[in-house]
Amino acid sequence: MGEVCETPVLHGRRVTLRPIEPEDFEAWRALRRRNRERLAIWEPRRTPGQPDPAEDRQAFSSRCGARRRERQLSTGWGFGMFLGGSLMGEMNLSNLVRGAFHSAHVGYWIDKQQAGCGYTPEALVVLARFAFEQLDLHRLQVAIVPRNAASRRVVDKVGLRCEGLAERYLEINGVWEDHLRYAITAEEWGVRSVELKRDWLD
Repeated sequence: MGEVCETPVLHGRRVTLRPIEPEDFEAWRALRRRNRERLAIWEPRRTPGQPDPAEDRQAFSSRCGARRRERQLSTGWGFGMFLGGSLMGEMNLSNLVRGAFHSAHVGYWIDKQQAGCGYTPEALVVLARFAFEQLDLHRLQVAIVPRNAASRRVVDKVGLRCEGLAERYLEINGVWEDHLRYAITAEEWGVRSVELKRDWLD
């Protein structure tokens, strides 16, 4: 594995991924407010009494600090998705485990005004290139609630392999939801990377 900057900036054809910093609070708050109802049905509930980072600048700064510690420990890599310098969503590599597992989970969301333009699949390929070619991971996994058609279109466009249904896999908005599990391995990346980079990055 090569040297990885603690705050990498990753470039696609149109999309840039970089860590979200405390200075991004106003842009992130506006984005989360605009998408609050849309995202609430796909995300875990906040712990009662826990401040909302979209409304509390200190909570947002603490969130950024937690992401920075994850990068320092190489247990997670959280990125904002940017288009021409404007924040439009997030693409996160989380639960990164080395050893025999050598894998991580991917999660993402995008502003409703930018959805359907191919930005999220592009960002997913950018993240996969980083994960396999710089972090030297062996496997990426994406878990999606079956009725989340928009998220399923993202993995379908990139051609991730569906491994089946995991029943009551994650608690989402207070309900233990089934998830479809999608994955790509380093071996698959080795076979498909030229095609994926040509289609989404070059």
